[in-house]
Amino acid sequence: MVDGPVGPVGSGAMEATPALDAAIPQHDPDSLFEALEVEPTEVPEISLGQRLRQPRTILSIVVPLAIIGFFLYLNRERLAAVPQLILQANPAYIAIAFIVFYLGFPLRGYRWERLLRETGFVISLRNSVEILYLSWFVNCVVPAKLGDVYRAYLLKMNSVASLSRTFGTVFIERILDVFAIAIMGLAVGFWSFRNGMPPAIRAIFIVGIVVMLVAAVGLFTMRNFGRRILDRLPTPPRIKELYDRFEEGVFGAVGLRHLPILVFLTGLIWLTEGLRLYIVVLSFDFPDVELGLSGAIFVALIGSLLTAIPLSPAGLGFAQAGVIGVLTVAYGVPLPEATAITILDWVISVLSIIVLGAILYVVSPMPRGTGRIPQPTASLPTVA
Repeated sequence: MVDGPVGPVGSGAMEATPALDAAIPQHDPDSLFEALEVEPTEVPEISLGQRLRQPRTILSIVVPLAIIGFFLYLNRERLAAVPQLILQANPAYIAIAFIVFYLGFPLRGYRWERLLRETGFVISLRNSVEILYLSWFVNCVVPAKLGDVYRAYLLKMNSVASLSRTFGTVFIERILDVFAIAIMGLAVGFWSFRNGMPPAIRAIFIVGIVVMLVAAVGLFTMRNFGRRILDRLPTPPRIKELYDRFEEGVFGAVGLRHLPILVFLTGLIWLTEGLRLYIVVLSFDFPDVELGLSGAIFVALIGSLLTAIPLSPAGLGFAQAGVIGVLTVAYGVPLPEATAITILDWVISVLSIIVLGAILYVVSPMPRGTGRIPQPTASLPTVA
């Protein structure tokens, strides 16, 4: 899944302020920054239950489900065989797909660990993966992609890490993902459609190129003109200070020496996404489905990109519609088979995170701020 950042947030020590749960819905930048700028021992606990009860969270789940239900009703005759198709899937292949998908989390955790280390913060792989998985769980149950904010918040609540620098590492991690999706998607797409490219796929290619260019221009602008732009605007000094630390996290986390390993790790991470879908397709052994590994990677990347839509948790409704659309339109997969593939893949990549993430949320000390992450004396970051 691609969990796009909501916006830069900061760190530092100041008086305890209202809870993040109350601050975020206001969409007031100053109140959001202030709500996050607290000492680790004073960080208020985020009430996930309270956020789940908010009307817009309920709507973000109910509306996509209603649309999905309407789609299923309109196509009920054609989709009547879907439950039986899913039950016929090979359990061994499903288990392998599950393992391949979850191999991506240690890789993601190790990548984030390296990014944090470059900013001066040391974290174990276990803690990195645990916090990252909890953030994915949040993204799967609430909209607006708050999981990325929550990841930085959990680290702040359990350590002396600078929140704005931490969020900078999350931001640059997402930029790496955007480039990986675009480049790998273009590469496997050209190979997959080398004998002819449908117009809809050409449009997707154009969108991928545009997104990559926008990300590149955004990074260039931030690096060379970000602070100058803030200086020319009536920006409060506190916000400038937070931006400086955020920028340190973004560009300090990625050095030229470490860029090759980060690129390699990012490629492996997204390869697991494609392999998962490829194995799911193999589990059905459909005689009329010829997707291939390149096609599976392409479809999986499209699905992951659509999960970044912040209107529903994990792109609920949008991602599934996109995957089914690409499978049926671009690869000629019959609708029942495409729907069965999409549902089983969703069970592995989203539903399993909701179930296992809920268990981890209950037993983990991180959401309550009691999972202290110590720092070597020489590695303690300076928290302004």
